[in-house]
Amino acid sequence: MISANLVKELREKSGAGMLDCKKALEATEGNMDAAMDWLREKGISKAAKKADRIAAEGVAAILVEGNKGVILELNSETDFVAKNEEFKQLVDVMLQTLLKEEVEDGNVEAALKLPYGEGTLEDLIISKTATIGEKLSFRRFSKIEKKDSEFFGSYLHMGGRIAALTVIEGASAEVAKEVAMHAAAMRPLYVKSEDVPSEVLEKEKEIMREQLLNEGKEEARLDQILVGKVKKYYEEVCLEDQIFIKAENKETVSKYVSLNGGSITSMIRFEVGEGMEKREENFAEEVAKQIQNN
Repeated sequence: MISANLVKELREKSGAGMLDCKKALEATEGNMDAAMDWLREKGISKAAKKADRIAAEGVAAILVEGNKGVILELNSETDFVAKNEEFKQLVDVMLQTLLKEEVEDGNVEAALKLPYGEGTLEDLIISKTATIGEKLSFRRFSKIEKKDSEFFGSYLHMGGRIAALTVIEGASAEVAKEVAMHAAAMRPLYVKSEDVPSEVLEKEKEIMREQLLNEGKEEARLDQILVGKVKKYYEEVCLEDQIFIKAENKETVSKYVSLNGGSITSMIRFEVGEGMEKREENFAEEVAKQIQNN
């Protein structure tokens, strides 16, 4: 009988999934070194060697079924692998699993423990890391359930480089998709001005105030000028206050939606790799390697 502690120890050493570790220990009668060799022979422990690599490429994807929708970002090391059919199949499996299973919105750790086959999603990702040959990283997801009176709008740009998922009360699915397309293009950070955290707004005001002082504006007039500056800030970062990308008369997104009989409930926008460190290739080293190989 293979103990759970032994399986855990092998998993930590190899980076392989729990199920693969159990199989390796059973095949080697609990011998840890032999089990490590078994995993290496099967190509499974390769995943552990990739743990320190930077995975900042990948894809953002969306799945909507009925009143449920899910959006996720799965990262790879190179854009080439993100176009790999096996990688795409993994994304599909993850979307379907997240949509079907009960899991707290945005809780990646809990999502990785969701069952798939004889193991978990985490086991599947580790297994695919070994077979695909690059580090794969499940970065984030969000799961939404809408009301019958609401519509989902989804849009993928550049083959999944950017994904936007919106929920619109009233209006139509077409309007919801138009808003998702706008969000993908214009990068709003919040839906409405009330959503901007107070600490973020106060920091912006401090920066604006310093800029105005450096421009020689009178301190007595700063509060008055700041009103207009804050309004401009909202127009840049809030979906409702942005000028609708397809507007002919410079109407806001909020106005466009309301003219079509609706209002914006929520918006989620994922851009692959945003805020992550990108891997920098050393050109000199690459040239040196090519010369050595020739």
